[in-house]
Amino acid sequence: MKAVGLYKYLPITREESLVDVEVEKGHPTGHDLLIRVQAVSVNPVDTKVRAPKDREEEKPKILGFDASGVVEEVGEECSLFKKGDKVYYAGSIGRQGTNSQYHLVDERIVGRKPENLSFAEAAAMPLTTLTAWEGLFQRLHVQEGESILIINGGGGVGSIAIQLAKQAGLTVIATSSRIETSEWCKGLGADFIINHYESMEEQLKEHGMESVDNIFCLHSTDKHWEEMGKVIRPQGKICSIVENEEPIDLKLLQDKSVSFFWEFMFTRPLYETDDMVEQHHILNKVGEELEKGNLQHTLQETISPINAENMRKAHGKVEEGKMIGKIVVEGWGQ
Repeated sequence: MKAVGLYKYLPITREESLVDVEVEKGHPTGHDLLIRVQAVSVNPVDTKVRAPKDREEEKPKILGFDASGVVEEVGEECSLFKKGDKVYYAGSIGRQGTNSQYHLVDERIVGRKPENLSFAEAAAMPLTTLTAWEGLFQRLHVQEGESILIINGGGGVGSIAIQLAKQAGLTVIATSSRIETSEWCKGLGADFIINHYESMEEQLKEHGMESVDNIFCLHSTDKHWEEMGKVIRPQGKICSIVENEEPIDLKLLQDKSVSFFWEFMFTRPLYETDDMVEQHHILNKVGEELEKGNLQHTLQETISPINAENMRKAHGKVEEGKMIGKIVVEGWGQ
């Protein structure tokens, strides 16, 4: 079957960074589904996994996490899906990725594709939706009436986090550094926008806020750490999805008794936790809200078909760091 993979970890400007390959189609056993992939999305994690490293792969490494498609076969222990079901999911960082015509995935992390979304629109949603939901409701445990500062509101995770937080009854402050991104965030429901390249403390004060109850950091934990410590309220909560490059000084949070959490969407599938099926439930819950029109998809750009050249284009756009919403690559051509 067709796939896009790599043997060498190279800058995306190099043709060999992602190449067209032929690999064997798997057969599902246990809880696995075999999915006929229709569309895939590119996330920052794709570019981080692909980033230059001093090693080579003997067999092609297939990247890709977000996907939508149709169930082709089911393993003997499957009970949630059957052949022909349309699905969407974010996969596991511990397995081969979705950038292939057929893909094996554990059904416990797969959701039913929302009926009102195209395959491309659905493929834009899973990874960012799971990250936002877990961060907001299972790490921060946000409550109606609280405030939340979402740093980098216009990215993939921020775009769904704004909507989920607003739907949950929070006052949502999103950060943005460009006019078009600010308008996007406002359109998703953010109450007001501040610039994360300027003093967030001073900008919050201009809006009559001395502190916030929650912070969801989706951009440079290192850069924003000190200011997050300043604007979080006593006994508030901070959650970040961005790994730190420098040691984090947790003493900055001590006097305020602030709680800090990491959110890594791949934890459940990577460790096959007892509550792994929670991701199936989250995707189905959000899918229902998308079908009702209470949430909107975050797809902003589509490229076709799925091949190495177009995947390199998509990776390049994500690496620029200027994406609003999500980018999807769909279809396999002839």
